[in-house]
Amino acid sequence: MPEPRTWQVVAGSAVLGLALAVGAVAVAGPWDSGQRKAERDRAVTAGARGGAHHSPDSAAGDPRRPALAPSAPAVLGALGLTDGSGSHGNTKPSTITRPGDDPAALAALLGPLLADPGLGPLRTATVVDATTGKRLYGVGAGTPMTPASTVKIATTTAALSALGPEHRIATTTVADPGGRTVTLVGGGDPTLDRTRLKALAEATARALKAPNGSGASGAPGPDAAVRLAYDTSLYQGPVLHPIGPNENIAPVTALMTDEGRLDHSHHGPADRSTDPARDTAAAFAGYLEEAGLTVEGDPRPGKAPKSARLLARTESARLDDLVERTLTYSDNDLAEALVRQTALAHKKPASFAGAERAVHDELARLGLPLAGTRFADGSGLDRADKVTGALLTGVLTRAADPARPALRPVLTGLPVGGFSGTLAERYGTAATTAGAGLVHAKTGTLTGVNTLAGTVVTPSGRLLAFAFLAGRTSAPDAAQTALDRLSTALARPAGTATSPH
Repeated sequence: MPEPRTWQVVAGSAVLGLALAVGAVAVAGPWDSGQRKAERDRAVTAGARGGAHHSPDSAAGDPRRPALAPSAPAVLGALGLTDGSGSHGNTKPSTITRPGDDPAALAALLGPLLADPGLGPLRTATVVDATTGKRLYGVGAGTPMTPASTVKIATTTAALSALGPEHRIATTTVADPGGRTVTLVGGGDPTLDRTRLKALAEATARALKAPNGSGASGAPGPDAAVRLAYDTSLYQGPVLHPIGPNENIAPVTALMTDEGRLDHSHHGPADRSTDPARDTAAAFAGYLEEAGLTVEGDPRPGKAPKSARLLARTESARLDDLVERTLTYSDNDLAEALVRQTALAHKKPASFAGAERAVHDELARLGLPLAGTRFADGSGLDRADKVTGALLTGVLTRAADPARPALRPVLTGLPVGGFSGTLAERYGTAATTAGAGLVHAKTGTLTGVNTLAGTVVTPSGRLLAFAFLAGRTSAPDAAQTALDRLSTALARPAGTATSPH
C-alpha cells in the first residue's frame, strides 16, 4: 500500500509538534488520546494531498476547498530541522521575511482586518512568538474583555498546573458499619456514564456479598435489603450557574451521569436533568437490584458517615484527556468540574467563589499577567468573566514551553480549523482556507461577544500564539468571519492577505 504523500489535515498538529520541538528532542503530550488518534488516523487514510475535508479529485482553486497543508519537507526546511531527506541540521532556516517574523509587517497586515466592522466597537488583538513569549503585535493587549469560552484556556491550564495530567476524578460507594446503608459518593466527575455506573453497582454488590461484607453481622443474604443514599457534599455554594437553567450546562453538582443530558449526545446543547444527582442515584439503585441486591425505598440525599467503609470506586479518564475534551468541544460541564478540582487542590471550597480564587492563585503561581482579570466561572458562560489578550497568549506560551510538558494538553486540545470541534465548520471560505489545519484555536461566543485564541504556524515555520477578543458585536456570523480572517492572515504567505470586506 503506498505511503501517504503529505501530512494532509494533520499537518497543523504535526507542525505544532515540530515547532514546539525546536530545542528539544520530543514534546510530551497526550497525542495518543482518542481525539488526536482519530485526527491522525483520518489524515493517514484520506489519501489526499492536504487540507481539511480534501478529496483526491479536488479542483485547485475551488473556494469551497481548503488550501493544501504544507508538506513535511517544506515544514522541516522552514524550521531548519531537515533537508527533506530525513537528515537533520543540513538546511539553514528560511531567511525570507514574513509578516509573522516582522512586527511592522504584522501590524500592516492585521490592522485593516482588525478594523472590520463585524468585530463591533470593542476589539483587542495580541500576537506573540510562542517560543520566546515576545509580543509581536498588540492592540489593547492589557484591556480586560469578556472572553466567553476562551476563558477555558486559562481555567484548564490552572487545573493541569495544580493537579498534574495524570489526575483522575473518582466516584465511590461506601457502607455504614452495619452494611445496610450504601452511599453513592460524588467526586465531581460529569463524564460518569451508565456503563461505568453499572460496573460500579456490580462491584458494590460483590463487596457487600463478600465474607464480612456487611460488617460483624456477616454478608447479606440474597433477599436482604439495603438502603441507598447519595452524597453531593463535595461541592458547596449554588448548584445553578448564574445564567440559570440552560441547555448549555446542567446544574453543577458533584454527582451526575452523562452531564445530566436527557438525550444520547456527548457534546453541544441538550435538554438537561433538573436534578442530575437524584437521577443518577435512581439509576444506580436499579443496577444494584440487577446485581442481586434489594434496595429499600427511594434513594435519599445524605452525607457518608466518617466511619463508612469503602466498597468500590470508578475513575474518570486522566486529566489531560479531560482537558482536551473540554477545549475541543467547549464542554461547559467539564470546565466547571475541573475548576472545582483546582479549588480542592488549593484547599478551597469547591464552589464558584472557591474555584475563582484557586484559578487566580494558580495562574499567579505561573507568573501570568492577571491585572483586571476575573474568573467568575470555569466555562465562560458568565459575563462577569474578564481576561486580557496578554493573559491568554501568556497561557498559550506557557503551554508551549518544553520545560512544562504537563501543560501541553492545552495546545493539543484546541480545535483545528476546518477539522475538529467547534472549528470543524469554519475555515471553508476562499478568504480563510489557508488557515485550515494550521489554526488551532478556542472559540468563544455569547450574545454580543465573539472571541478566538490559539496558535498558528506561519509560512516560515514559526509558532505564534494569538488572542482576538471582540465585544458588542451585532452579528455573530460576521464577527466569526472577521476573526477567522485575522487568524488566517498569520498562516498566509507574504502578500496574500485578504480584504476585510
